[in-house]
Amino acid sequence: MGYGIKLTVLATLSAIGFGALKVSNLFEIPPVPTLDETWWGPGTPSAGDKSIRPFKIAVEDEVLKDLQYRLKHTRDLPPPLEGAQQNYGMNSKLTKKIVDFWLNDYKWKEREQFLNKFPQFKTNIQGLDIHFLHVKPKETKGLKVLPLLLIHGWPGSVREFYEIIPLLTTPQNGRNFVYEVIVPSLPGYGFSSAAVRPGLGAPQMTVVMKNLMKRLNFEKFYVQGGDWGAIISTYLATLFPHNVIAMHSNMCSAMSAKSALKMMVYSFKPSSIIEEKYEHLIYPMSNFYSRLIEETGYLHIQASKPDTVGTALTDSPAGLAAYILEKFTTWTNPQWKQLEDGGLLKKYKMEDLLDNVMIYWVTSSITTSMRLYAESMNKEQLAMRLDIIPVNVPSGCSRFIHDIVYSPTALLEDKYPNLIHVTDHDGGHFAAFELPAVLAKDIYDFTDKVLRLKTEK
Repeated sequence: MGYGIKLTVLATLSAIGFGALKVSNLFEIPPVPTLDETWWGPGTPSAGDKSIRPFKIAVEDEVLKDLQYRLKHTRDLPPPLEGAQQNYGMNSKLTKKIVDFWLNDYKWKEREQFLNKFPQFKTNIQGLDIHFLHVKPKETKGLKVLPLLLIHGWPGSVREFYEIIPLLTTPQNGRNFVYEVIVPSLPGYGFSSAAVRPGLGAPQMTVVMKNLMKRLNFEKFYVQGGDWGAIISTYLATLFPHNVIAMHSNMCSAMSAKSALKMMVYSFKPSSIIEEKYEHLIYPMSNFYSRLIEETGYLHIQASKPDTVGTALTDSPAGLAAYILEKFTTWTNPQWKQLEDGGLLKKYKMEDLLDNVMIYWVTSSITTSMRLYAESMNKEQLAMRLDIIPVNVPSGCSRFIHDIVYSPTALLEDKYPNLIHVTDHDGGHFAAFELPAVLAKDIYDFTDKVLRLKTEK
C-alpha cells in the first residue's frame, strides 16, 4: 500500500510544524525531472529482444507438491487472546481455516485454467521480462476503442482485475466507446522479472510502463490504478503528459505542504472542506493519524528491511497468506477487525483471494515486490518531490470511503488542477476486486467526460 509511505512523511512534516524546512521551499513547485532509460536486467545494456511472446501460467508439479507438504506440516499456531478477533493482526484461528481450505479445497489446476482465460504475453523492457494481459474487445463496430493501462499495487497482482476486465472490454449501452485493456505485472511482482540492482522505484517504473505501451504501439493511452498503481499512474501523468490522455485513480492523494496546512486549518471548521457525512473520516485528526499508524506498520519494515521479512514469507505459505490476507480485512472495512472471520467472505471468495496469494507463492516474488517500498522511500526518490508537482492531464478520482485515507476535493484540486470527476462509494481499498461493477462504471463515466471535453475543444 504505497499511499502509507507518503502519508507517513506528511504526518511527520505536520507534527514538526515544517520548522526544519524553509517556507519558500515547501510551497515551491519543482521542475518536472527527466528520468533515464535505465537497464534493470542482468548484464550490460543491449538492444535486447523486442519480441512480444505469448505466455501461459504453467506451474511445475514439484512446486505444488512442495506447497502441499508445507501446508500439511504447518506448525501449531499460538492461540489468540480471548476476544482479540483481528485486533492483533490475523487471528490464528482464521489463519488455520485459510490453511485448511488451501490444503484441502483449493484446486490449483482449475484455478490455473481460470488465470489463463485472458491472453497473456511477455516482452523485454529495459532488461526485464514484463508480463501482461492484453484483452481486446470482441465487438467494436461503430465504437471508439480506447487503450487503457490498468496498474495494480501491493499486496495485489493482475488477479485483482479479472472481474473488471470483461466489463471494460464489453460495449455498454449508451456508450460510444469501449476499452482495449493492458494489465501488466509490475517489475518484481508475479510473472514479471525483478531488477538486479537498486534504484527501481515507483518513478522509474513509470518509464517501464510507458515503454511497454510504446512497444504495443500506443503512443497515447488512458491509465487507471489503485495503491501503488495509483501512485505510478499519477507519476505517469506527471512525467509523460504527452502520452497520458487522462488518468483515473481509486486512491487519489494530495501530499503538498499547502494541502497539509489546509487540512489542519479546516479542523476548526470541517464543514468548510468536507461533507458532514464524511467528516469522521478525517476529523478529529487524532483519529485520522491513529488509524494511519495502526495500518501502516508493515510499510516501515518494507521500506527499510524488506529482505528480512521476505525470508519468512518466502518460506512459509501460512505466513504469506496471513500477511497478505490480513490487508483484505481492515483495508476493505476497518470494522472487520472486530469479526472472528475477519469479514473476508462478505465481499470475496476464498479461492479468489488464494489466487492472489498463489501468484506470490509460485513465483517466489514477495521479497522483490516489497522492495518497491525501499526503492521509493529514500532520499534520492523523495528529492524529486514528484508528489507536489501538479498533474495537468484530465483526472478522475473515485473515493471508496472505507479505504485507509479519505482526501477531500479541496485538497485534491491542489494536486489535480484538471480534476473533472470525483465520486464517493461505499467500499474499500481493493476496489477492482471488491466492487468491479462500481469501479467499471466510474471509469466509463470519467471517460465520457474526457471525450466530451475533447469534442467541445
